[in-house]
Amino acid sequence: MRIGYGRVSTRDQRPESQHDALTAAGCDEIFIDKASGKRASRSQLDKALSANRRGDQLVVTKLDRLRRSLEQLIELSKQLNTRGVDLVVLDQGIDTSTAVGRMFFR
Repeated sequence: MRIGYGRVSTRDQRPESQHDALTAAGCDEIFIDKASGKRASRSQLDKALSANRRGDQLVVTKLDRLRRSLEQLIELSKQLNTRGVDLVVLDQGIDTSTAVGRMFFR
């Protein structure tokens, strides 16, 4: 299953563009947070992560929608890897279900 996650942080950003991109990428479920990236608690991200099972993919439009710092991103990547969940980043063509994606991201 493909689980999509997006985040918008200001009134100028429209969640529809991320939702549309995630839908076009074949996501079965989509979760969108409307909160600043600095905020540690993101209820929709928590739901997206809980919905993922071994063999699933977490799909985001951009890495900065997922986590703000490299340290947080590395930690999340480790958690996904341990759970057997792959990460797909649409704007950078990263897909950790492929050998190239694993080499690039892990």
